[in-house]
Amino acid sequence: MGAFGDSRRRTLALMAVVAAIVLAALPAAASAGPKQSDGPTPIVLFPAWHFTRLEVTVNIQRVDPACPASGTFEDLVFFDPGPPFSQVCRDKLLTLRYNPNPRMPMRLRFSEQRGVTVKIADYGLTASAPAYEPMYDALEAAGYTRDKDIRVAGYDARLTPDMAGFLRRSKRLIEATYRDNGGKPVHVVGHSNGPIYIQYLLTHTSQAWKNKYIHGFTPLAGNFPGQGLGYALMFVGVNISDLTFPVTPENGDSSARMFLSHPSTFITASDPKIFGDDELIIRDQSTGTDYTPEDYPALFDDAGLSWANPIADYYIGGVPFADEAHFPNVDVYAEKGSGIETLVGLGLTDLTVGQLVTGTTEFFTRDGDINQEDITNDAVAAWAAMACHHFSLTDNPGVNHFELPADADVLARLIANANAPRSDCD
Repeated sequence: MGAFGDSRRRTLALMAVVAAIVLAALPAAASAGPKQSDGPTPIVLFPAWHFTRLEVTVNIQRVDPACPASGTFEDLVFFDPGPPFSQVCRDKLLTLRYNPNPRMPMRLRFSEQRGVTVKIADYGLTASAPAYEPMYDALEAAGYTRDKDIRVAGYDARLTPDMAGFLRRSKRLIEATYRDNGGKPVHVVGHSNGPIYIQYLLTHTSQAWKNKYIHGFTPLAGNFPGQGLGYALMFVGVNISDLTFPVTPENGDSSARMFLSHPSTFITASDPKIFGDDELIIRDQSTGTDYTPEDYPALFDDAGLSWANPIADYYIGGVPFADEAHFPNVDVYAEKGSGIETLVGLGLTDLTVGQLVTGTTEFFTRDGDINQEDITNDAVAAWAAMACHHFSLTDNPGVNHFELPADADVLARLIANANAPRSDCD
């Protein structure tokens, strides 16, 4: 896995090209004379997994006496908040408590550790998702204004879109963006897991609401059916601060158990309805047993994690997308990367939770974008069957998952597509 790289200079160098493309896409009246109040189509971004800044406040916690009793830290990919909270302490404090009571709705079974509160920092503002600076720069070069017609619908990446008021909060932001920009429908953009949350939004609102407020949808490597690596997180973990595997037993245990407690880990794991047995996600080297996505119930049972099966049954594939009843029914301009060897599964010493990736670990790969495999990235093509609305899926060979939102060609298409007329499906 890697960071965005030196995307800012590439984007700045091509700003004139991007600006020309968007001006060409706008109606003639929008670029003639002083009538600039029409402006570009507003954009609301739904970031990738853990690409939203979360502010964590700790007040007399009793999770681990070795961790500070009180204080604050931020959770964000590619950001290390440093002391006083160590990586292990952050993992333990961000581990959710789970109540297995089957009479409770699944979305209500999860809660914070006592003494821990988590909120989205700078919700709605570009400051809430700083990794997308190249995108914001390109949009500004094309006439956009940060926090006016560029807004960000961040979310707590530990949670699923049926939790914590996500739907209500996202609708309010889109409606406010529509009103604040002269009643122009909003183009929603999602990266990685972000499109899962957009899909939930679009399938939990009426067609009349979408016709009024939504211009279209650009998923950048949308993780709609999940990915094989989601299962590995439950056994070996990963450190959010740099997306590397833990290297100490204590960190391996804290990280894997944290991800096992997050319902979003399950919604991110490859859905057997899409994948079947087409990829190997876990091999137990002690028994020689291989597990594919359709074997997940046996995997959890064999690992002594039978308590996780109700969560898995509910949330794996928990945001349907591939059947006609769950098509988004808005114009879709999908983008993906390809041609890069991508990790989808691991061969582990056994099924112990919290073990480390070592020299004996086997790596199972497929073609993909370095983070998501081809099956994941191609699954959105099901939407080509939408009866009226536009659908396209553009491949970007050699562009990796984290570079996609900063790629100059992708950004030029985003701006042009966001400002193209909507399909007439009335």
